[in-house]
Amino acid sequence: MIVIDSASPTPPYEQLRLQLARQIGDHTLAVGTRLPTVRQLAADLGLAVNTVGRAYRELEEAGLIETRGRAGSFVSAAGETGRARAQQAAADYAAVVTSVGIDAEEALRIVRAALSQGRPAPAG
Repeated sequence: MIVIDSASPTPPYEQLRLQLARQIGDHTLAVGTRLPTVRQLAADLGLAVNTVGRAYRELEEAGLIETRGRAGSFVSAAGETGRARAQQAAADYAAVVTSVGIDAEEALRIVRAALSQGRPAPAG
């Protein structure tokens, strides 16, 4: 179930993207599941078509869903590959921060800052 909080400072497309990504990640939405059309989901949630379209595009760019033309959008098996890549990147990051003497709390602050900016933290 998707819930959009109109009072949230998080834009609706991002709320939708996060919730779908979470459902894909925890297998609530299994690989191969057909998603509602952009128009249908927009109508169901009371959102603009472009808002849902943006969320779907970002999910597709992340490899979590794939669009098959008129057949629709489906949960992609590539999402599992993305998860494995993220786990490897986390392991690599943990090795780097340990080797340079950064404690766990500082390492997490660096990650949170990078995630809030939506891009990797600068190398330094």
